[in-house]
Amino acid sequence: MSNYEMVIGIEVHARISTKSKMFCGCSNDFFGKAPNSTVCPICMGFPGVLPVLNKEALEKGIKAALALHCSIPEKSLFDRKNYFYPDLPKAYQISQWDNPVSIKGYLDVLVNGEKKRIGITRLHLEEDAGKLTHVAGGTLCDYNRSGTPLMEIVSEPDIRSADEAVAYAEELQKILRYVGSADCDMEKGGMRFDLNISLREKGTEKFGTKVEVKNLNSFRSLEKAIHFEFERQENLISKNEKIIQETRGFDDVKSITVSQRTKEEANDYRYFPEPDLPPIYTEKDYVENLKKQLPELPTDRKERFMKDYSMSEVDARILTDNSDLADFYEKVTKLSKDAKRSCSYITTNMLALMKVQNIGDIKLIKISVQNLADLIKKISSGEINNNIGKQIFEIMFNEGKNVDQIIKEKGLIDNSSDDNLEKWVKEVISENPGPVAQYKSGKISVIAFFIGKIMAKSQGKANPGKVKEVLERMMN
Repeated sequence: MSNYEMVIGIEVHARISTKSKMFCGCSNDFFGKAPNSTVCPICMGFPGVLPVLNKEALEKGIKAALALHCSIPEKSLFDRKNYFYPDLPKAYQISQWDNPVSIKGYLDVLVNGEKKRIGITRLHLEEDAGKLTHVAGGTLCDYNRSGTPLMEIVSEPDIRSADEAVAYAEELQKILRYVGSADCDMEKGGMRFDLNISLREKGTEKFGTKVEVKNLNSFRSLEKAIHFEFERQENLISKNEKIIQETRGFDDVKSITVSQRTKEEANDYRYFPEPDLPPIYTEKDYVENLKKQLPELPTDRKERFMKDYSMSEVDARILTDNSDLADFYEKVTKLSKDAKRSCSYITTNMLALMKVQNIGDIKLIKISVQNLADLIKKISSGEINNNIGKQIFEIMFNEGKNVDQIIKEKGLIDNSSDDNLEKWVKEVISENPGPVAQYKSGKISVIAFFIGKIMAKSQGKANPGKVKEVLERMMN
């Protein structure tokens, strides 16, 4: 057991899902495009050009801030953050410093069944830099990403473990997606983390020396970087060696952090107000209107699902992790009138097939809300049994056909007429005198044995409910 605890703050950069960049008309959809093909004199920092604020980026930033319980000041400003790096054409980044668009929020997360509130210092808006690719003999610069709109969400140093950090990052991703502010696709660089971590003795209040780990691009990398830094810093303290305030990078292959440069202080950036952009004034009515546009947030929706649909916490979490999946479930349930079976088919059958076929977006599946609801209604009414239902579902998922069409084409018809059932029951009873004697002596559970035998004779097409009804009548 360690005598030290971690003090962690996280800065999250999320690309705002707009059509154009933050201060110009260039496309924000640059992923996979030819290098330097979605650029213009403004985002390339040519002399004499003027930036113009993207209204959609502002509104989506404010919506995200409201969902994170942030306050929206009446006035905010853009600033110039000055530093030189090859991926920054202007040699400064337009960002926000002491007058951000939002301040003082929080996010509640569940960690090991307990709620933890993590404070949010601010959510501010800024533009992204370009991308550097280091190759033998030099470095290639791609400015497609330069000028794309970002929101930076800065947490308070309230996080004490890797589990809390990952829970915070995952919940934040869900909220930003729910409100439509950001796609947060980490494979495309749409969400990245900067980690600030220090150690202190348990029970003390004074912070240790802070180390920053830059540009973590997955939840797994975030978790690994925290574990490595804790062990590295604890080892240095045990040897009475000084921890240096610095910026470190993370090596995904080796799962270690690597020193990059000694850490700059905020005043090293020489912030000053951006002279080419006017102040942002956000009137109360404007903010209230944006607040009314917010959807039901994931935690609230999860609790409602548990209450309204008598659903387990696990199933509710699975369904509400993605707003499109939650919408799909509610539409199916409304049509099928069977919340429990709708949940089962979506969380087990459908998600399993999506995983096998590597389908990450529910909008890409072939099965429709109406077709799945029709299938569930037929199963619930006893018109078809669950075994046939699963076969139909798989065909429906792969081919997009409706229930009646599949039943007709594949011959999946319930042929359990009363005459057939009575014939099968008589045969099974005569073939199994031992279990019959057990049943008559009071061992009622043996009925499952008979049902299994009869289902086999029907090739799985009989309705188990009807089978049980006829079986009990004839056995008694």
